[in-house]
Amino acid sequence: MITLTLYSRADCHLCEVMARELDGLLQGRARVEIVKIDGDPALERRYGLRIPVLTGAGEELSCYRLDAARVERFLRSRSGFSRDRFLNRG
Repeated sequence: MITLTLYSRADCHLCEVMARELDGLLQGRARVEIVKIDGDPALERRYGLRIPVLTGAGEELSCYRLDAARVERFLRSRSGFSRDRFLNRG
């Protein structure tokens, strides 16, 4: 299964919003690992206030707001699965 990583902070409203939106978008096609950057000096230096950040296979897919189109393209490129083709099947 494809794994995406969501870098976030405690009490981050945008992080919570992105996590909810991802849940609806992914529908079991990938899992999300949430990594809190608080207390990790390397992650705090890397991401600072640029959170939430969503990555997949080392590629940054979204920052601040979910880029659903980019995440869909990433999922298709990794799995060969086309959500649109699946939904339009008769």
